[in-house]
Amino acid sequence: MRSARFSRGLSDYQIKMTFIMPTMILLILMNIFPLLWSLYLSFHRYKASMPNRPARFIGVQNYARLLTDPEIWGYFQTTAYFVVLAVITQFIIGFGLALLLNREFRYKGFVTTLILLPMMLSPVVVGLFWRFIFASDTSGLVNYFLSPLLGQPIGWTTDPKVAMLAIVIVDTWMWSPFMMLIALAGLSAVPKYLYEAADVDRASRWFKFRWITLPLVSPLLLIALLFRTMDAFKMFDIVYVLTREGGPGTATETVSMNLYKLAFRNYNTGKACAMAYLLLIIIVALSNIYVKYLNKVRGEA
Repeated sequence: MRSARFSRGLSDYQIKMTFIMPTMILLILMNIFPLLWSLYLSFHRYKASMPNRPARFIGVQNYARLLTDPEIWGYFQTTAYFVVLAVITQFIIGFGLALLLNREFRYKGFVTTLILLPMMLSPVVVGLFWRFIFASDTSGLVNYFLSPLLGQPIGWTTDPKVAMLAIVIVDTWMWSPFMMLIALAGLSAVPKYLYEAADVDRASRWFKFRWITLPLVSPLLLIALLFRTMDAFKMFDIVYVLTREGGPGTATETVSMNLYKLAFRNYNTGKACAMAYLLLIIIVALSNIYVKYLNKVRGEA
């Protein structure tokens, strides 16, 4: 009987598991294990610069120190300011571009591809590119044109009052096409007969936008906002390259930048892991709010 069973070969389930298990093992080793290991270290005092010294369990002291540190709350405020300003600006610009492109005209494909180019570039390349554009002296392209009007160059990356604005401009330039792409996909999926029926009733453009376009596109817009909010909270590379680690001072030091300094400058690995999980909790909470509102909007649509 055993030889007969093997002669029939592997079952469908066994074949499926044969292909799935290598991927599952790789996923566990590369994603789940570091996640659990960092959670373990967040409850310990441990420095990666001293691997021979064992991690000492200290309970929730890392979390308590972070939550009672005024500087940490300052970094969260800086991050929240950046997220709100950048995401709202990208939403307005991206949705506006999608409305303009949602029609047939000559070279539409070429124009759309041209607008999408910034999103395809590496963030490090974008940061270096804009660092030259925002150079504090007149060698920078922006100051070259603005200096004759303002009388003096602007310290885009050296003035604490405008450094965060420079970060928002760069992030908006890079990720507004992402908002535009998702919004354009939603606009293209709106049935044309709805607009034709509204035209028969002599509905105004605002009526068609308010009662046809916006309700049907809003689920995709919320998904785009969710993705951009999550990504903006984790934004690190542009700040690192453009302002050289969150300068001037701590004007642009986001939570991710401070997390990098804790982990790879001070080698305070346990505290850095605790901060990473606090950031994760905030992102998950915001995501749940987005998803809850998304389900409500989809039901209404």
